[in-house]
Amino acid sequence: MEALKNRVEGIVPVLSEESLIKLESIMYTRSLEKGSFLFRESDPADKLFFIKQGRVRTTKTSDSGRILTMYLHQQGDLIGQMDPFHDSVHNFSAEVTENSKIGIIQRKDLEVLLWQNSDLALEFMKWMGLMHRMTQTKFRDLMMFGKTGALCSMLIRLSNSYGTTKDGRIHIELKMNNTEMADMIGATRESVNRMLGDLKKEHVLEIHDGCVIINDINYLRDVCHCENCPKEICRM
Repeated sequence: MEALKNRVEGIVPVLSEESLIKLESIMYTRSLEKGSFLFRESDPADKLFFIKQGRVRTTKTSDSGRILTMYLHQQGDLIGQMDPFHDSVHNFSAEVTENSKIGIIQRKDLEVLLWQNSDLALEFMKWMGLMHRMTQTKFRDLMMFGKTGALCSMLIRLSNSYGTTKDGRIHIELKMNNTEMADMIGATRESVNRMLGDLKKEHVLEIHDGCVIINDINYLRDVCHCENCPKEICRM
């Protein structure tokens, strides 16, 4: 856990060292291969999943069969339906996108831990509020500023989660194709091709070997009416 405290992702920065140790004490670890699922829509929401290593994406399937990528989770993230003390089912799916080590927490064990530790319960509520704010801002991006605004916002989020600054430009280290980008903003691959082409013509970004390089982050912020949310909110 100590190595994760230097990261801004997930639940780790929200919890104290003592709370992290308590949470880890009720986990058991599984290794999962790329392409496997932690859970699918309508499965019982009786567990939470902590990513110790690897990446997981959560998706929602529409009635028409279209898949929308909701989040790209990485080391330090906690995934699952957030309904302590209440039986429910998952309304999204979680797919492992690279070989991963996952800490699994039974809901009943978490409930006991929260009852016994008021400090952990408060920190857990803070994390749930953080996740709620992330969802709100993503819906804002998708609904208020069109597909171009949603694409620009997604690129900003990717830069916060996977970007490194070199020579004044932001290199997004996670390789993604246009279909994957389209699934994140509810657009078609063709429309993403066109929007990326327009951004390249304006020299806002470049794409090399499948990786996006952002030359002008302020242009993207203007298009999506960026509200300068903290990085723990503005992330994938």
